[in-house]
Amino acid sequence: MRLPRNPTIRSGDFLEGMLTDFVGKKSKLKATKSASARLVFVLTCFQFAFVVYATFLLYYMTPSTELISKPHFSWATKFAKQWTYFIIPPHVVSRYQEVSNSLPITPAEVCEREMIDFEQKKSTDALMIKLKRELYEEVLQFQEKSMGTETFSQLMEMKSKWELKSPNTPKITVILNHFKRKTLCSQLNSLLHQTVPFHHVWVLAFGSPNEVSLKKIVESYNDSRISFISSTYDFKYYGRFQMALQMEADFVYILDDDMIPGRKMLEILSHVAGTDKYKNSVLGSIGRILPFRQKDYTFPSYRKFRSKEAGLYLPDPAYDITVDRIVQVDFLSSSWFLSAELVKTLFIETPLTFMTGEDLHLSYQLQKYRNADSFVLPVDPKDKETWGDSEHRLAYVSETTVIFKDIVQVRDDQWWRALSTGYMTQWAKMHPQEIDALFYAHSIEEVKSLGPLLDKFRSTVGKKAYIAVSGGTFCPCEDAATALNWPRSVCKERRFKIFDLGVGAISGNSNSEVPVVQAVYSSMRGLIKIHNPSVLIAVSDIDSHVMKALKMASETSTNRTTLILLPRPSVSKVLWMADLRSAALPKWNKMHVSVNIITQNRVHSLARLLKSLADAYYLGDEIPISFNMDTMVDEATIRLVSSFDWPHGPKTLRRRIIQGGLIRAVSESWYPSSDDDYGLLLEDDIEVSPYYYLWIKYALLAYHYDPQVSLPELASISLYTPRLVEVVKERPKWNATEFFKQIHPNTPYLHQLPCSWGAVFFPKQWREFYVYMNMRFTENAKQNPVQIPKSRTNGWQASWKKFLIDMMYLRGYVALYPNFPNQASFSTNHMEPGAHIAARDNAVKHDKSDFEVPLLKDDFRKFLPGGKLPPASKLPSLNLFNQVVSLKELKAVGANLGEDVIECNSRETVVVDHQTGLPLRCAIF
Repeated sequence: MRLPRNPTIRSGDFLEGMLTDFVGKKSKLKATKSASARLVFVLTCFQFAFVVYATFLLYYMTPSTELISKPHFSWATKFAKQWTYFIIPPHVVSRYQEVSNSLPITPAEVCEREMIDFEQKKSTDALMIKLKRELYEEVLQFQEKSMGTETFSQLMEMKSKWELKSPNTPKITVILNHFKRKTLCSQLNSLLHQTVPFHHVWVLAFGSPNEVSLKKIVESYNDSRISFISSTYDFKYYGRFQMALQMEADFVYILDDDMIPGRKMLEILSHVAGTDKYKNSVLGSIGRILPFRQKDYTFPSYRKFRSKEAGLYLPDPAYDITVDRIVQVDFLSSSWFLSAELVKTLFIETPLTFMTGEDLHLSYQLQKYRNADSFVLPVDPKDKETWGDSEHRLAYVSETTVIFKDIVQVRDDQWWRALSTGYMTQWAKMHPQEIDALFYAHSIEEVKSLGPLLDKFRSTVGKKAYIAVSGGTFCPCEDAATALNWPRSVCKERRFKIFDLGVGAISGNSNSEVPVVQAVYSSMRGLIKIHNPSVLIAVSDIDSHVMKALKMASETSTNRTTLILLPRPSVSKVLWMADLRSAALPKWNKMHVSVNIITQNRVHSLARLLKSLADAYYLGDEIPISFNMDTMVDEATIRLVSSFDWPHGPKTLRRRIIQGGLIRAVSESWYPSSDDDYGLLLEDDIEVSPYYYLWIKYALLAYHYDPQVSLPELASISLYTPRLVEVVKERPKWNATEFFKQIHPNTPYLHQLPCSWGAVFFPKQWREFYVYMNMRFTENAKQNPVQIPKSRTNGWQASWKKFLIDMMYLRGYVALYPNFPNQASFSTNHMEPGAHIAARDNAVKHDKSDFEVPLLKDDFRKFLPGGKLPPASKLPSLNLFNQVVSLKELKAVGANLGEDVIECNSRETVVVDHQTGLPLRCAIF
């Protein structure tokens, strides 16, 4: 420090006044002395005081020496102070300091300039220069195609809210943070001469050893718009952003103390920020593009040498990389220009550390919560006034030299945490990923429940699946890894496998669900954008607020990621999910299967059916159930259906006024409401397996909803495996397991015969069937013109199934049948007396052992070929008489019969309108 000067008062006059005052008081005590003695005494004291003053006081206070900050000279400091007080008493000094401090000082008296005695380093590594420039060109080419990259002149030609000639001038608060550097005057001089004036400048000195000199510099400018704010506590890198929360302005421009902006910077920044394209952005002059994934699927350190994947520093004079177009970066460094509203976003999550990384944290939070991106502005190379750092030295030197290793590790951990919690880096945008499944668990118990399915996905060839956990106190990553039998080190690897969302960083100890929802939604939305999973899987009893967050996140996906919520007991039962193609998985929730029961007066049979339905696995899907009763229904049945509790969906009761019979009861029990509405028809003497719905869902996804599968002939899915060839007069016994042993004993197969003892019917073909039966049904069954050669179905009198058989035969449709050991099935017929069985007019004898089959009580997947449903092209197909024929041959036989509702030739089949079921025309098959 040094005593301030007044140009109108000489230093000698100042000292002489002090000494005169001091010596004058002493002379009054000795009035008896002679005048000459007094003069000698005064001159001697003056000379002695001047020597001491010159050697100690001035030397001590000169700013070029800064003894106060140099511990080796502490003795000189103390000595100078003691002599100052001894020679001139404190009360005399303080009085004259008050006078002196009131006198104005100029910047020229207090300003100093930072001296840099070395040049910007230039790389001589040809490989590094090549790698860096190649990556830069790749980034530019991608951004030019995806969003456009404007040059400096193009940016300035864009329409902006803040035009230079416009009467609207943005209020810009500039925040300068200083610690030891001596660049404040250079910054203020530049800001005072900006082509667009600032509104305020706040100079911050937090824990700075130069606080006194910084304050004097601010005071020397004597500008009410420039304020000095100091604290003995060092708030480090986040303090300036905390201060920015207090400002009242349109924009804030935060500068490191090594940035000397060109005089056009505020004009350029406000102009770009006023455009529609960049109004929701943070702008700067220096930025970084984070690392890209390596061939071993890991991400390197951003400081890795001789690696293209280590990312970019822009601009980087070391590799002759200049920015001549606006470039989107992963984060900005050294300067930030953004709207005042966006600043608060920095503090939504608690940073990983307050010691470093505010630059990355700002860009990460802005993108995650505000969809705001970060951009480095181009410069006019011929005009330094357009540069964010007009000296073009200070900020770049430190980046291209070695920094502390522990800081590198902290920053590496920080950016990896950001990427693994949904930060869309430039790598993620340039290389969109596609995975099959992303799991989410909010607790350790949920991790354990989802573990078997996650392991199945990860162990299936060609499948990719990761898991995200809430982290923090909810579900620590290390504990989740242990629950999955993974090494705890996976939580630290820079490799995609497990993502710790760190929900506690935003929610803390809050009892409000809002922070949790916000954190889960924002992170999962980002992860879904990066990895594009076909499905997002969680347990169905997850916290309701978290469920909403997951639902919202999945709905933002451009690739329509489907949220699947599985009941915990069902997770181990759907391991076949991993065998489905990724294109089929998103259709998981698209299908709607309803259970439609036809009942009359067999209450005990109905009770058995309802119990088996209640014991089945439904995967959390909504399953409507309806009871269709004829007018003759008994009281016990009505009481049972009325009191039956069905937790899986709505329950509907229907009762006829006039007795309709079995044909109407079955055929009118269900009609599809959409092309994704499937009807399961069950008579009350049927019983189902606990796995019946899993079979239906698996088959629909594999053979109907997989866009790579073309099987338009598939009209229904049977739960039952027949033991007889029922369309032949002799009704010979038949065993599918034995019949297909050359292919695979338990292969599912396609059959032209529809099943009436438990089957799901497809909406399009059921509409056809309605129209077809309406056109063919008469009270006298003998008037039906369809006569299938050698089929005993021609003589069936009161059967809805006969009409369906006729239609499927004529149009070449098939049903999918299961085939398991001992002919175990997903449904069985108990052969109880009814409209056909034991009916008086039915001469056919029915042996119960020919119809009643065992129900599957165990996971059926282990019986399938290779443990999964075979490809559709590998399914064998049988005609009505259990003979192996191709699907094309089935069509040819039906067309050759020529007895459809409209007349077509032998090479054509009937084409219908699938919305109405009405026949349209004939078409070659």
